[in-house]
Amino acid sequence: MQNSQHLIIYLLSFAVFLVVKSSSKSNPHKKTTQPKQKSTRVTKPKQKPAKKATSDRSKVNSRNASKRSPVKTLVERKTDQQERSQEIKKSSRPEDEVVTYTEIDFQLREIIPSGKQVLVGPPSLTRFERARITGARSLQLSLGAPALLKIPEEIKDSVALASLELYAKALPISIRRVLPNGMYQDIPANWLN
Repeated sequence: MQNSQHLIIYLLSFAVFLVVKSSSKSNPHKKTTQPKQKSTRVTKPKQKPAKKATSDRSKVNSRNASKRSPVKTLVERKTDQQERSQEIKKSSRPEDEVVTYTEIDFQLREIIPSGKQVLVGPPSLTRFERARITGARSLQLSLGAPALLKIPEEIKDSVALASLELYAKALPISIRRVLPNGMYQDIPANWLN
């Protein structure tokens, strides 16, 4: 008898839950919205952005046209247009909104100092250069390279030995520091503090 009473109470509570759930779909607390009126705002047509890359390309091509034969420039123009169209196809933006820029070509040129002068960067090793040199040298030592110093008894690993060689300025290593314009300087590690 008790089980049937529990079952009836459960079914009634479930029925009440369903009634409450169905009535919550039409929420009386929710604000009713009135239909929107058409706006009378005047919209301006979108202006197309200027294509910067094409003007830059035409300047570069006009400069280089005098140096090259006309057949090559036509072929290069076709390949440039094909590359641009492939770049634009990769983008999900409309074709008139995509602006592509030509890559800046520069040549690496070495700065030759007079004496032991550091012209690019700080006059001492940066922490990144120190870490790179120590890591490379410790890898060499762990793969069986001979040590450049007499190994003290307190040194047990290759990293400590590599840092000792670096501080003793025994490593024949140069660091290349490159500027954004392509100028660089090769600096031997023993020049740096």
